Amino acid sequence: MEHTKGISRREFTNYSAAALLLMLFPNTAWSMEREPKFKMGLQLFSIRDALEKDVLGTLKTIKQLGYQDVETYGFDPKNQTYYGYNCKDFKVILDDLGLSASSGHYGFSDYFTASESELKAYVDTCIASAKILGKSFITWPWLAPEHRNLEDFKVLADKLNRIGEQVTSAGLGFAYHNHDFEFIPHEGQTGYDIIWERTDPKLVKLQLDLYWAVHSSPKDPLTLVASDPARFVMWHIKDMDKRTRDYTELGNGSIDYIKMLSKLDQSGLQFYYLEQGGNFAKDSMQSIAQSAQYFKHNLQHFL
Repeated sequence: MEHTKGISRREFTNYSAAALLLMLFPNTAWSMEREPKFKMGLQLFSIRDALEKDVLGTLKTIKQLGYQDVETYGFDPKNQTYYGYNCKDFKVILDDLGLSASSGHYGFSDYFTASESELKAYVDTCIASAKILGKSFITWPWLAPEHRNLEDFKVLADKLNRIGEQVTSAGLGFAYHNHDFEFIPHEGQTGYDIIWERTDPKLVKLQLDLYWAVHSSPKDPLTLVASDPARFVMWHIKDMDKRTRDYTELGNGSIDYIKMLSKLDQSGLQFYYLEQGGNFAKDSMQSIAQSAQYFKHNLQHFL
């Protein structure tokens, strides 16, 4: 085979074609430079009404919209089911659609006053179900209002450490998801301060809800993540209504995600999920479609 200055004629032709494409279509060439590092995820709570009516059709639609990964909610520990399907059958559904489930929100708050043995048994059930679905993380998503006080946040931190040790020993990761109430001051401290200071970073990771951090945290998301990037393994991404500060579709709100995602430290990030808990412009499925379109065109290249 003939060579031109150390490369083959075929390679020379390919390089020349690539150079011509760069000159003729520079923007297109740049946008095709790499595939996104992370799968586009969706927290399924966003479409809970649609799932109640049609699980299979809803999951098929979200796949068509470009979502690749899901975060579950609503696990039934008694029947060991997700949305009416046992774990193995639900895994088959996800596999058939080409969807993964990397994390799940579980009802730990319901066991806040349970005995240590009851909580341990519940965690074991969550671990078993998560492993069937091939999850990487189990996430504590919520704390009931009656426990949002200084002393109970300390109790929470102890529980998070114990659960984190149990989950980590089983080969999975464990994380805590914030809302707004963790940032409310209690005698000069916030619940988030207590969780941060009293939990073991090796056992308890953090799923940062960027909306709630912007909405209520005294520290902006960039500052929060920069304090220990390795600990912030997951993000929730949703926008804030410009007038009411409620949820809204991505691109409709006041959060400048183009600026934020271009600067957030991603060194610890493993998964992210788009989410909208309510305040839909029309309905939940239309909203996640709009958010997916905006995200793919404006934000995904940052991740």
